[in-house]
Amino acid sequence: MNESAEPNEEQLREALKQLRVEDVLLQTVVTLVNLSGRRLTVEEEKNLDQAKLGIEAVRALLPLCPEEEAKPIRDALAQLQMVYVRETQQPAAEGEPGKEDPERAKARSKIWTPPGT
Repeated sequence: MNESAEPNEEQLREALKQLRVEDVLLQTVVTLVNLSGRRLTVEEEKNLDQAKLGIEAVRALLPLCPEEEAKPIRDALAQLQMVYVRETQQPAAEGEPGKEDPERAKARSKIWTPPGT
C-alpha cells in the first residue's frame, strides 16, 4: 500500500472508532496554548485580545483533561499568563509614585492562578 495515498472511507471510519474525546480535547488545548504563545511573543502575529481568549479557553478546558496530562499544560498556562501580564502592564503614572494606573489595577485584579494552587 502506498503510504502517501489518501485513506479510504472504511479506514476513516475505523480511525474514528478508535478516536477518543480526551485525545481531541488534549490536542485542542495544546493548540490553544501554542497559538496563544505565538500571539504573545511573535511580533508580526502579536494580538493580546486573541492571546487572552486562548488563555481563557485553556483555563476552561483544563479541568476536563486527563489528570496525568494536565500538569505540563498547567505549567505552560502559568507561563502564558505571566507573559500576558508582562505585556499588558503599564508603568505607574509619572510624577505620582505609588499611584497605580486604573487599567493596571483592573488587570491585576484578574490575574489568573492555576486550579488547585
